[in-house]
Formats: sequence, structure tokens, C-alpha cells
Amino acid sequence: MTDPGLESDVPHAARMWNYWMGGTDNFPADRAAGDAVAQVYPEIALMARESRRFLIRVVRHLSTEAGISQFLDIGTGLPTMQNTHEVAPGARVVYVDKDPLVLTYASKLPDRATYVHADYHEPDLILTEAAKTLDLSRPVAVMFMGVLGYEPDLDVARSIVSRTVAALPAGSHLVLWDGTNTTAAVVEGAERLANSGGVPYILRAPTDLKSLFGDLALLDPGLVPITRWRPEEPAPSYIDAYGATARIS
Repeated sequence: MTDPGLESDVPHAARMWNYWMGGTDNFPADRAAGDAVAQVYPEIALMARESRRFLIRVVRHLSTEAGISQFLDIGTGLPTMQNTHEVAPGARVVYVDKDPLVLTYASKLPDRATYVHADYHEPDLILTEAAKTLDLSRPVAVMFMGVLGYEPDLDVARSIVSRTVAALPAGSHLVLWDGTNTTAAVVEGAERLANSGGVPYILRAPTDLKSLFGDLALLDPGLVPITRWRPEEPAPSYIDAYGATARIS
């Protein structure tokens, strides 16, 4: 963990998220920034864990009920509990991230999965690299899990999603979730994140997140708090994060 490209003295989203989830792939700067957020928004660790449970439920549904066998996970972050290729055994998976620490795990992946070093602002590059592992003539599930809040301009975020989705065939699916500005505590937590040196995270209204899906039809139950998307057990207390899944027709 001494590669200068890792910028260990600067808080990074993937490593902070790893810290909130109880992982060890993080640095003092990540922990300090993470603690600053947790002081005013203690639910951040619960949000981190519930975001992974949301991913697990979505991937399981798409792989077992929707027949999806290819996943493009953009802004994947660091490996934690049950990653996409583990939830969907046999599926082909492309993980995309720009953090060098994330990419160090590439050698540990099975042959059917790979990492691509890219930023989600580069959908053309991502799709070109993904096509080396995925068959883009067949349905793909593309996932933006908690990452579009790092793009401050909503129109740019819409463009990123729409350009990515436009390259996928009918039968593909779009999955995304992001933090929402639905309580004062989470808004203060985002302010603490920015003040601690972390990359600012833009909390949006649920209606803004829904606009990222454009005209796509959302699967039931629509855009809801991530804990309430087809829960397999009683949902925990309210979380300021909304997500949904849509089919591309």
C-alpha cells in the first residue's frame, strides 16, 4: 500500500466506504473523514451495509429471475461482503473503478470477471473495455451503486447514464442508488465530508434520482429507500438512500 498513485493522505470514497463497512483497506485519512461524517450522521455505517444488501438482492433477482448473465458494475469500490460475481455464480462481470487500490484485486478475480481502470465520465472507454469480457449484443445489467453523487451536475449525471444505457440491447437493465437529501442529519454529514477533505458528495432529491432513469419503466416497487427494495426480512430503520431497477426495452 505504498504506491504513490494511492494518495493515502487524501480521503477517498472507495476506502471510506470500506471503513464504514468494517473493512481494513483504508488509511488514517479515510478513517478520519469517515469518523467526521459519522459524528453527525451515525447511520452512515448502516447505510454502507444496507447498500451492499441492496446490491445482493438486485443481482440475485436479475440473475435468477430476469435471466441476466452479464453485469457491468461501474464505480464498484473495494471488495466487501458478497461481491457481484459471487452473488451471480457463472455470470460474466466487469468492475469499473479509478482507485488504484481497487485495481490491485484484479488478479484475485475468476476468469469470468475483470477490473477496468476508468472513470464513469468515460462511458465510451468503459464500454470498449467491457466488450473484451462481455457480449454487448446480449442483455447486460449496468449498475451505478452510490457513485453518481460525486458528479455535482445533474445533467452530466443524466448524460453519463443515458450514454451508457444507449449502447445496451433490449432486455438489459439499469440499476442505481444514491444518497438523498431527505433529512437534516445526512445533509450535515455531507458537509462534514467536504470539510474533512473528502470529495464532495451531492445529495439529491428522490425525484432527481428518478430522472436519471429517463423514460425507462421501473420494476416494482419503483424508486424507494434501498432497505425497502424487495426486502427479504423486515427492513431496518429509514435510510437516506433511494434505489431502483429498470428494464431497457
